[in-house]
Amino acid sequence: MEPDLLHGVTDAVATVVLHHPAKRNAMTAAMWAALPPLLDTLAADPAVRALVLTGAGGTFCAGADISTLRESPEEAQELAVRAEEALAAFPKPTLAAVRGHCVGGGAQLAAACDLRFAEEGAQFGVTPAKLGIVYPSTATRRLVSLVGPATAKYLLFSGELIDTERALRTGLVDEVLPVDGLEERVAEFTRVLVSRSQLTQAAAKEFANGRGDREVHWSAQARGSGDTAEGVAAFLERREPRFTWTTSG
Repeated sequence: MEPDLLHGVTDAVATVVLHHPAKRNAMTAAMWAALPPLLDTLAADPAVRALVLTGAGGTFCAGADISTLRESPEEAQELAVRAEEALAAFPKPTLAAVRGHCVGGGAQLAAACDLRFAEEGAQFGVTPAKLGIVYPSTATRRLVSLVGPATAKYLLFSGELIDTERALRTGLVDEVLPVDGLEERVAEFTRVLVSRSQLTQAAAKEFANGRGDREVHWSAQARGSGDTAEGVAAFLERREPRFTWTTSG
């Protein structure tokens, strides 16, 4: 099979699989270019309430396919930034499920997700210094917001890989799971995500990402949604809430 982005939707969770096993799921130019329109389609689908990004087999993503950098490194980086920004802007919760290597462009994509769960033994690295590449400012700021300036500089200056223990301690990942425990935990956690209010999640995502000019908008959405009344009623009646507000609505 040619390098591709595989995807499907099950129980309101979209799963996007980076599929290039011959090169440890390294991202080709075509894969970078395909990600933003795929995300647009999934974002517009009312059946999708959360998204999981993962890699085929035992590797998340080994970075960009280096052969693409020979032709036009500037164009390759532009494609990567577009894909990263599209993932960061996805309006519903996103989670990177990481096994094996999560390096270079793979780390860039994982950092653009809202959450990162990793299997023990995974390794993370931000490796532009090994290639003489200037890491994009957007990706650098996003990395700093996750791990702080000291760890971001360690990763960027050295290109060294870090293990899951250090990734967890520095905030690069949110949970570390035993070998063979990642899939079950991701399924369990995404079931929680899809049961919660999309209104709360969408507003929280904007605010957490630094947008502070939409208080009035979200207050109006809350008043018109009925989600608050439903949440309170469900709590008092000791039942699961049936939230109706959607980002696609």
